[in-house]
Parts: sequence; C-alpha cells; structure tokens
Amino acid sequence: MGAGDKIRLLIVDDIPETRENLKKLLFFENDIEVVGTAGSGTEAIELAHKLQPDVILMDINMPDIDGITTIERIAKDLPHIQFIMMSVQGETDYLRRSMLAGAREFLVKPFTAEELCSSIRRVYSLAQQRPAPPPPPTTVSETPAPPFPGTPQVPEAAPSGGGRRAQLICAFGAKGGVGTSTLLVNTAIALRHHHAHARIVIVDCDLQFGDVGVMLNMETTHSLADVASSIDEIDAQFLENLMVTHTSGVKALLAPPSPADAELVTAEVLKRVFTLLRPHFDYILVDTRTSLNETVLTILDEADTILLIITTEIPAIKNAKMFFEVAEQLGYPEAKVKLVLNKYDPRDGIGVDAIQGSIRHPILVTVSDDARLTRNAVNQGIPFVTSHQRAQIAQEVMRLANTLQSAQQPAEQAGQPDPSARPGASQEPQKPKGKPSLFGRLFGR
Repeated sequence: MGAGDKIRLLIVDDIPETRENLKKLLFFENDIEVVGTAGSGTEAIELAHKLQPDVILMDINMPDIDGITTIERIAKDLPHIQFIMMSVQGETDYLRRSMLAGAREFLVKPFTAEELCSSIRRVYSLAQQRPAPPPPPTTVSETPAPPFPGTPQVPEAAPSGGGRRAQLICAFGAKGGVGTSTLLVNTAIALRHHHAHARIVIVDCDLQFGDVGVMLNMETTHSLADVASSIDEIDAQFLENLMVTHTSGVKALLAPPSPADAELVTAEVLKRVFTLLRPHFDYILVDTRTSLNETVLTILDEADTILLIITTEIPAIKNAKMFFEVAEQLGYPEAKVKLVLNKYDPRDGIGVDAIQGSIRHPILVTVSDDARLTRNAVNQGIPFVTSHQRAQIAQEVMRLANTLQSAQQPAEQAGQPDPSARPGASQEPQKPKGKPSLFGRLFGR
C-alpha cells in the first residue's frame, strides 16, 4: 500500500447502532477508511458494485439476505473484494460455511478494536498475493518447461540420468476424522522450515470437500476443475497460474469449489498434473479422501510415499490393517506405506506397542493430541507449526518433516533411476487399455 493509500471498507449490519460503533472503532485508524455502510444484504450488493471497497465487514444474520449468501453473490461479480464475517455465534458450522462462501476472517462479537483492525489489515495484505488469472492454454512442448516464475533457484547437482523429480507424498486417512488434512498442511509448512529453498506444493485431492484452502486462509477463483477443461493443452505455466502461494512460500492447487465439479477431475487429469509438477518441485503433498475409488487408487499408485494416518480408535486400527493388505495385493513396496499415529493420548488406554503389534507394521512418527490448539489453528487459518512452534505437537510434526526430507536426500545424492519405473507409477500418462474395477485390480478379474 503506497503512501496516502487507505484500505476502503464497507460495513454491513442490520443494526444502526452497531454500524455506528464500528465506525467509531475505526475513526482514528489512518490507513482504514469507511467508505459506506449498509443495513441489508440487498443494500450491501448494491453498494459493493457502486463503491468497489477493498474489504467488506459483513454480519451473518440479516433480515432479507443472510451474510453468507450476500458474500457469495458479491464474490461472483467482484472477486477482488475481501470479506470478514462477524457474528454473535461462533459455532464451527457458521465459520466453515462463511469460509466456503469466501470470507477470509471470522470475528465473534463482541470483539476489540485491535482484533478488528488486525483482521482488516491481514485480509487486505493477503489480497495483494492473489495470483494472476491463468493465460490462454498453450500447447505442451516436448522440450522441458522453464523454471516456475518466482521459484528460488539454488545451486545443486542434478541426479545422473535426469533432472529434478519431486517426491510425491500422499496422505491417506484410515478413517474420517483422523486429522489427515491438518497433518498434511502442517507437514508441508514444516518441510519449508527445514529446507528454506525447497519447492513445495500441496494438491488438494479431497475433491468434493477439500479444506486445504480454509486451513491456510487462502482464497482463489481457480482450482483443479480448471485443469479438466483443457487437459490436453495445459502446461506447467498454466498450473502455476492456478496456484495460490502461502506466506510461507508453500504453494497450493486447491480442490474444486463445488462438490458438483469433483467428477471433472478424473484419474487421467491427476496423472497429467503430477507429470507436469514433478520437474519443478522438491515435494508434492497430496491430500485425499478416505475411499478406494479409481481416482484415489491413481494417486496412491503415483505416490512415492503414502502416509497412512491412524488414531487409537479401534475402527482406524482395523482399517489400517486392511489397507496394508490391499497395498500388498497392489504390489506396493513395503517401505512405500508409512504409518503415522495422530491425536495420540496415552490416557486412551491403547499404547503404541499394542497398535504396532496389531497392525504388524512400525509407526514412523507419533503426533500428540492437542485438540484445542489444532482447532484454533484451523479456525484461524494459521498452521500450528507456524503459530506455536514450541508446542509438543508442532515439534512432532517437525520430526515427521525431517524424516521425510532425510528419506529424499539419499535418493537424490545416489542419482538412482527414476522411481516411476517401479510398478504402480508412471512418468507419463498412459492410455489405459481398459478401466478395471478395484476388485479386478486386486484379484485379476
């Protein structure tokens, strides 16, 4: 923001006294200007188009159009505007719905002037990092794509027999609710802490209900759905323009904004995405949904490492045993699947040794249960490895990241052959002879 520039703010609340009180809270802020106020969703939509504010402070409950619907309608026509939702109710459902609609912050009334000003400045600052719209698709050249714009370049010896090839790490939850997305996002940031010049991208392949954008407080109008429409013509630069960059430097390619668009992102689309990303990144971290459909199986096939996330719940332990059986039938090397025990509390009564004895596989890393810290981190969109680096849970995730980084370095230094030659992964998308079912793949039917 240049000298003399101000953040232009529109306040929307159906109570006149509240609107005036908010204006008073901001009166002495030299960098924030209240350009207008609205008492309804309809008036807010009209003023948003007329005034073109930088930020809109929106109440969630209003008499005509509620705040969530109002945000959705404004964001559709004016994607440059940032939104802060406010409500007397702080339930997770309200927060989630607000974030999905496009809000970047959620303030629970009553809040202080400091909290309000910090939120306004934060969302305005994040808006300056928005990526440019993707250029018209270009035909993919057979020559190597140039380095990603803005990617730090560090001198290094290329492995013999080829150039850089990212380590693709897939996180798969043994059941829903084990904290897969939270763990993956924090692991990505932790990898960046360990290796400041590492090129890291998160691909959110929980295609119907992906949460990576919410967890990193990211907003974009682009997603994996944009890839599907031009799958035969996209190149690395096109993918770069679809990504959002977190303040840590980690990039993210987000899931489709609507569950209805999930079916557009097929297995072949993801194969193409991974092929284009591998030469430009050190790590590709992929979030998945807990299921074994053809799309998820493709991700598992392409992965160099699968982080199988479990908790001490009996269903999670049972499902992990079944997953290892499936992995064996699919021909995955035993070292490919790494077991991670998440949300661990020794008071639960099931110890680490008992879990390892039941599953018959070692646990790579144990991550403690800290429900309050993780919940606050998710709600604020700030990974706990950044906000609470000294916390035990953050240190354990750092240890996981260090383990993953250490596993990659010997492979790079040894210049080993391209791992895509192993069964179950491909360097270039292949035209399938058919589409066998999961049972067909497992049992040759």
